[in-house]
Amino acid sequence: MNHYIQGSRQINMKSRSETLREEIEELIAVGKLPPGHHLDETELATQFGVSRTPIRETLIQLASMGLVVIRPRRGAVVAELGPQQLVEMFEVMSELEAVCGRLAARRMTKAEQDALLAAHEACKDARDSSDTDEYYYKNEAFHYAIYAGSHNQFLIEQTRGLHRRLRPYRRLQLRVRDRLGASYSEHDAVVRAIVAGDGDKAAHCIREHVMIQGQRFADLMASLSQLNAA
Repeated sequence: MNHYIQGSRQINMKSRSETLREEIEELIAVGKLPPGHHLDETELATQFGVSRTPIRETLIQLASMGLVVIRPRRGAVVAELGPQQLVEMFEVMSELEAVCGRLAARRMTKAEQDALLAAHEACKDARDSSDTDEYYYKNEAFHYAIYAGSHNQFLIEQTRGLHRRLRPYRRLQLRVRDRLGASYSEHDAVVRAIVAGDGDKAAHCIREHVMIQGQRFADLMASLSQLNAA
């Protein structure tokens, strides 16, 4: 009986720890804790109704993911990415997703294709309502469906890890004028290629969709500057 109670406590503690990490990660992703923001352990503990110990442990977890930087004797801040680092990470992101798209075109089951189409339709509804926040979450589900369709677990883990690291910046992209419509059109090309089984086309379309360069990079930098100013 004691073993059962102890095991239950461990599960509950683990669940709370994971929930806390996800909640703070989400605040970073949506920009409520913007890049460069100082993360005060006492304030976060009060906000989430916990002691400073689980907050400190959560910040260490987020630091291991690259979302937080812990500075000796100065505390933790939300990680900032410089322009060059952003370009490099999006470059890798686009290539990882291109591989996912190519494999998904070959390996997706009919049920997985139906799920991708459903995710694509959900993005359309969010686009039509001009709800950038809703589109962000539907867009994430759309991309995750493609990752899963690759049927390569190592690739899925690596791609999702980098996706999570870039979440704050991918979200900012969607706030640029007319980006929702352009994003949905790019999705449509990806879906058509995957359903048609054209791996090379799918890889090309998703690479172009994810990569930031030229005007899209300038727009992202402008959005980031506005966020930091706010």
